[in-house]
Amino acid sequence: MIHRIRSSSRKARVAVVTAIFTCVIGLIASIIFTAVVRMKDDANNIDDARAGRAVTSAIRSFQARLGSTVRDNAVWDDAYTKIGSPDGAAWAYENWGKTTEDYPLYDVAIVLTPTRNVLNAYNKGAAFDPARFFGNSLFELAKRASLSGQRGVTAFVPTADGIYLVAAGAIQPYITSPSMQNFSTLFFAKLLTPEVVEQLDETFDIGGLKLVASPDREGLSIPLLGDSGRSVAYLQWPSRMPGNLTFNAVYKSLLVAGVLFVSFLMAIVATAIAVVRGLHRDALSARFKATHDSLTGLMNRAGLLDGIKASRSMQGDGFALALVDLDGFKEVNDAWGHAIGDQLIKLVAGRMKETLPQTQIICRLGGDEFAFLGATKAIEESSGALIRALHEPFRIGGRTIEVGASIGISPYSSDVSDGYELLRRADMALYEAKESGRGRVVSYLASLDVQRLHRAEMEDKLRRAIENGEVRPAFQPLVDAKTGSLRGVEALARWVPETGPISPEVFIAVAERAGLIDELGRQILEISVETASSWDDVGLSVNLSPVQLRNPDFAALVQSVLEMRGFDPYRLTLEVTEGVLMSNPEQAKRTIARLKSIGVKFALDDFGCGYASIGALREFGFDRMKIDRSLVTALQDSKGAGILNATLSLAKALEIPVTAEGVETQEQADSLAESGCDQLQGYLVGRPMSAQEIEEIFLRVAA
Repeated sequence: MIHRIRSSSRKARVAVVTAIFTCVIGLIASIIFTAVVRMKDDANNIDDARAGRAVTSAIRSFQARLGSTVRDNAVWDDAYTKIGSPDGAAWAYENWGKTTEDYPLYDVAIVLTPTRNVLNAYNKGAAFDPARFFGNSLFELAKRASLSGQRGVTAFVPTADGIYLVAAGAIQPYITSPSMQNFSTLFFAKLLTPEVVEQLDETFDIGGLKLVASPDREGLSIPLLGDSGRSVAYLQWPSRMPGNLTFNAVYKSLLVAGVLFVSFLMAIVATAIAVVRGLHRDALSARFKATHDSLTGLMNRAGLLDGIKASRSMQGDGFALALVDLDGFKEVNDAWGHAIGDQLIKLVAGRMKETLPQTQIICRLGGDEFAFLGATKAIEESSGALIRALHEPFRIGGRTIEVGASIGISPYSSDVSDGYELLRRADMALYEAKESGRGRVVSYLASLDVQRLHRAEMEDKLRRAIENGEVRPAFQPLVDAKTGSLRGVEALARWVPETGPISPEVFIAVAERAGLIDELGRQILEISVETASSWDDVGLSVNLSPVQLRNPDFAALVQSVLEMRGFDPYRLTLEVTEGVLMSNPEQAKRTIARLKSIGVKFALDDFGCGYASIGALREFGFDRMKIDRSLVTALQDSKGAGILNATLSLAKALEIPVTAEGVETQEQADSLAESGCDQLQGYLVGRPMSAQEIEEIFLRVAA
């Protein structure tokens, strides 16, 4: 027993020593291997950096040589005098054009007059059209040359023959005066032929240098910049990788030593390295997923916040955030489904990348909301372009889909505490853009905070008013067009706080925005139904908000109110506009069908104001049409009367009774009655009034 205990103890000690020894050997091997790998990488990087500097020097030398040549020829008293004389073209040819045939420093010589007309242009000794050959680059270089004094300017320009280095200088005397402002421009250009590139390669000891349109991943490259500052081609060369040669020799020795002494350790190290690399890849993958949107590949909100933090560190106050919200995207989802909506989001992301090349970050915050971050000036300039780009139709599976966009911009300033505050300000600007008509760009102003506070106060007051039952219905009479007898009433929500009445157009919008419209609508419906219950056969009309009709529980709510008050459903008419229906047509159809099945009627409101259509009348099976007050007001001229008669003829053909809104004069009432309207509503009949006034005036109930 004791022997077994001692044996186990020794095994444990041996295992511990072996483990320690293995760890020490592994650590030493790891240090050596890491050092060698670093030496290899450092050697490669040092040589790559050397080659990069050499290529940069080659380009600069090439530019400097041609730039000096054009400067020496342009800053010349004789050239300034001769070019302005009648024989300037001949003089330019003798001194510059003729030499292009076999001159090693340049292949092309061009002279533009101060008015940018071609005075002289030769390519390899032959005259040619430089504007067609070089395009607008020639005039951009001339503009830069005129601003550069006696220094020449250079740029690489792509042509049909290849890439040219073009140098430009203003032709002027050695000593100029303020009166000398408009100069002719001299251009020299050298084609980057394989021979020219090979000469640069040999001169600067680069090895394998070649001119390419776009670099591949295997080689090293440096861009050649055009007059706009963008690359027009690249000089590319292979890395010599001297570190790899040394590493291969050392690696063999290390491998032999490892096999002889710690062969078993290598498996452990290899396994550990594989595990570490796997964890690293997983971490990178998790980080990418955490900061990027899975649908578009753009950054998400977390990535944007990281970008804002980085921009604060690098740029200070010089950047801005723009939030983009698509206008009409919900309608696309409702009409075509979420699969088409997802494809549209991808296309929008692609179009944003094309339209916003100068922004630092483009991201999708979720749904149809995007954001982009960059320099303040670039953000402001590109926002309008993005609005226009997103208004262009998208084509998906044979469908042409149109959406728009609204943008809110928040420039960063010292009083922005963090990324969340910058997002909040941009969101407020976006809200203002959508509220003020959509398709607009709005920048954040401090006054938006005041408006937001005012809206919050209004929402709070309205919430308390609804809780206290302070929003009450008023009733506007609907009378028979021929007899003037009361046929029904329309319930209209009214709110009269201590500070004075507030327009329904204001507080209804606040209720919809604050999520209070369902409760407000329920209260108005309940009070109206309860009030009208004792009015025998008088009909009751109640307006619906788009939010109410989108609620799948709305039909059940109406049915419950009617049953609770014992109100005949055939007496209730719900008034909707076509805009309400189009916000969610399928849900609207289900709600209308369910309520019509128990007897509730539906009226299409505001017909004739430029939106409601015949299709809506037929598709949704309306029981009544209410023509807008604009048609009634237009009765005073023959054209307006014709439109009204056509509308009434349409209603008659569809067998839909008509109520005329906004009737204010007896002449209007008589004309409408003769034309076929069966109900009238307006100030001539009666303004919105209390239930007591309805009873006293129309029902002859004593007070």
